[in-house]
Amino acid sequence: MPAVGAVTSAHRTALRNIAMCFPNESDAWHREVRAEMWREVGRMSGEFPHMGKFLDKYKHGEVRFEGRERIEATLGKGAVFIGGHFTNWEVTSLCLAQSDKTCHFTYRPANNPAIDRYIVDTRAAFGLALQAAKGKEGGMGLLRSLKKGRSVALMNDQKYNAGLSVPFFGYECMTADGPTRLALKFGVPLIPITGRRIEGQRFVATAYEPIALNYDKPESEQSVYDGVKRVNEFMEARVREAPAQWFWAHRRWGKEAWVKAGVM
Repeated sequence: MPAVGAVTSAHRTALRNIAMCFPNESDAWHREVRAEMWREVGRMSGEFPHMGKFLDKYKHGEVRFEGRERIEATLGKGAVFIGGHFTNWEVTSLCLAQSDKTCHFTYRPANNPAIDRYIVDTRAAFGLALQAAKGKEGGMGLLRSLKKGRSVALMNDQKYNAGLSVPFFGYECMTADGPTRLALKFGVPLIPITGRRIEGQRFVATAYEPIALNYDKPESEQSVYDGVKRVNEFMEARVREAPAQWFWAHRRWGKEAWVKAGVM
């Protein structure tokens, strides 16, 4: 996977992002983080067809889920779970699915219908039976689930042009505000969950304390902004803990951030 990544525009994007976020590290360090990121992507690609085996690993403790009690406390009440593109993020979804079997997951459909069907079927095999494509219908599905006291799960670390401009590693970037708005609207906790590869195929996923939100003023745009800002602060802290395990190849920031940082 490092060799394949090297011939794509994402390869250059990743290096600029890493250099911008870790300006005090050496060029060699930046390049090693990028190389390790591509190796991590390669591992995930090889692991995805065998996610059924990871369900066994979960049952035998090779995949640990810390903070599971925070998930169980929301059963029947609803919550908004948010995640990021860390290590094999399917493992994190697997852990959540085992703890909350009615959780409504979202995903971005693949352009190829056959591949999309394969992805949906593979995820359903390890518990992600409730999935909704992003978009208007997917959004309505999330609302219906929350009204019924079910929880919903969304990724919250990618660029979203219709969201809010909020700092991430000190640079403004468009960030999805939907998860925060949903949590405020329904008065449910906004709980971040991320994973970390320990070694080989051993993982630990963690459900953290809920993001602090101002539930007294759920309609306030300041409440939304403050919540989204805390989401980005949480994601940044997790990236700093294990830089090579985050997917740097996203166009997370606009080019103006690269220019400001002097990496373009």
